[in-house]
Amino acid sequence: MRKAKPKSRILLPDPKYKETLVTRFVNYLMEDGKKSVAYGIFYDAVELVEQRTKENGLETWKKALNNIMPSVEVKSRRVGGATFQVPTEVRPDRRVSLGIKWMISYARKRGEKTMKDRLAGEIIAAAKGEGAAVKKKDDTHRMAEANKAFSHFRF
Repeated sequence: MRKAKPKSRILLPDPKYKETLVTRFVNYLMEDGKKSVAYGIFYDAVELVEQRTKENGLETWKKALNNIMPSVEVKSRRVGGATFQVPTEVRPDRRVSLGIKWMISYARKRGEKTMKDRLAGEIIAAAKGEGAAVKKKDDTHRMAEANKAFSHFRF
């Protein structure tokens, strides 16, 4: 175990919307250090969402992210040789991280041709409460509900 908790780095807000959450999302979206490409993909996807839904793209994205973020998850815990899936509350910081990761990973697995199309599709689906990322959240919640009997093993 480490001696001290690492200091969390301060993120600068993104140039267009002045939001640190957008910067965090773009950092997860980025590959091979190409941040400007990641920003381009994100901004284009938000614009596509605006065109398709006729609503504010950033607000739709935030709504989609809120629909994806889990509130409970299961963690493995060994008790007397048996492994139990123990449901635990998700820390706020981890909630956001999981939501972002799930949204990006399921957007990458979609069938559209370009990443901006895939991301826009995933944002629109998640905002409606459907799509693969929302299904992942529901599965996580269902798993926690099924293993509620082992919640007394919490650490």
